[in-house]
Amino acid sequence: MQTQSNQLFWKAVFILIMLGLGVGIYVSSKSIDYTWRWERIPQYLISMEPLEIRAPFDGSVSQADTKHQRITVESDYGDDPFIVEKFDDLNVSEGDTVFEGDIIARQEHWNLGPLSWGLIMTLKLSVVSLVFAMLIGLFAGLARISSNPALRYLSVTYIELIRGTPLLVQIFIFYFFIGTVLDLDRFTAGVAALAVFTGAYIAEIVRSGIQSINPGQMEAARSLGMNYVQAMIYVILPQAFKRTLPPMAGQFINLIKDSSLVSVISITDLTKAGREVVSSTFAPFEVWFAVALLYLVLTGGLSWAIQKLEKRLSASD
Repeated sequence: MQTQSNQLFWKAVFILIMLGLGVGIYVSSKSIDYTWRWERIPQYLISMEPLEIRAPFDGSVSQADTKHQRITVESDYGDDPFIVEKFDDLNVSEGDTVFEGDIIARQEHWNLGPLSWGLIMTLKLSVVSLVFAMLIGLFAGLARISSNPALRYLSVTYIELIRGTPLLVQIFIFYFFIGTVLDLDRFTAGVAALAVFTGAYIAEIVRSGIQSINPGQMEAARSLGMNYVQAMIYVILPQAFKRTLPPMAGQFINLIKDSSLVSVISITDLTKAGREVVSSTFAPFEVWFAVALLYLVLTGGLSWAIQKLEKRLSASD
């Protein structure tokens, strides 16, 4: 009973601290000379501007029927008539003369805004980089503990070289040097830089996970007639995978956040989209808070999914 009371007390303390932080942020925002314009942000996530339907040539309107949703424009030069079969707002009448580019109707339309496209690009970069980073990390981690000196030294050199240099510098090297030599586009160069960088950290996580397994497990598997590869695949790696899941989750989240650096090579990810929106709205605080929230949605979703996987794997033990 006392333990439950203590739990309730500390939960109340947590809520009070969070409320205090919220109030502090609100008071700070009011203390600066800045006009908040949150109403500008939604249009950069989902744009609801109507689609304008324009005349493709000079001609005349032979039919403008709102009941049957049909507009027909006859060309003055003998081209095939231009027919519109769906619209919401009619701008012409039968017999009107129209010129190329005139708006003849409007259609309700929604489209993803620049922040949403940036979010999709960030997600695409992160997923592709993550797949390659896991492959690189797995092979480098296995090579790191290999008895073959050439594989082991190559793995150590790769890991130390990558971990010892900033990601931003690696992105420039991949884009300007390796990308030029191999004729890589900027997306491929960005993915390669992120995958190679993250792969070095995953390699160390894989190595520590494998070495945390009791050596007797390998000996037992070999005594059952398995070779080294079979023992790794069926006995060691499944156990190591469970143990490395929490640090692996942290590395995956870092990868999503690190993907913001590829904006320096003009990939329009979420960060670059945010910069472009700021330059057109002059509302930096709102935009960067929105960008931070979108990153939080990505990393929070990934963290939640890995926690679920971790619980499921724990239940299967």
